[in-house]
Amino acid sequence: MIEIKKNAIDDYCFILKAESGQALLNSVTFSNKITVDEVVDSLTTLKRNRNTIERKTNHSGKFLFCLKNNNGEIIGNSLLYGSEAGMENGIKNLISRINFLSESNQL
Repeated sequence: MIEIKKNAIDDYCFILKAESGQALLNSVTFSNKITVDEVVDSLTTLKRNRNTIERKTNHSGKFLFCLKNNNGEIIGNSLLYGSEAGMENGIKNLISRINFLSESNQL
């Protein structure tokens, strides 16, 4: 499921959720609904390119990943993971979820 939200200052973001409802990816904010819809529509093409996922470690030693568009701009961030293996599993879950949403015409 993809949930699109509008905040108090009229910016938009989306949350890509697992079947369980847990957030897999929180997007950056976008200035309008058209842009957020275009980014959501582009998710099916981004999953094919491994360069769109950047793996990181934060200052506390937690692991996370960022999803980038084809221009290298960050469009979303994962939750924090306690291990590198957990982060890799999160990436696999994200790609699987995008595949499922795409195949069921929910993107």
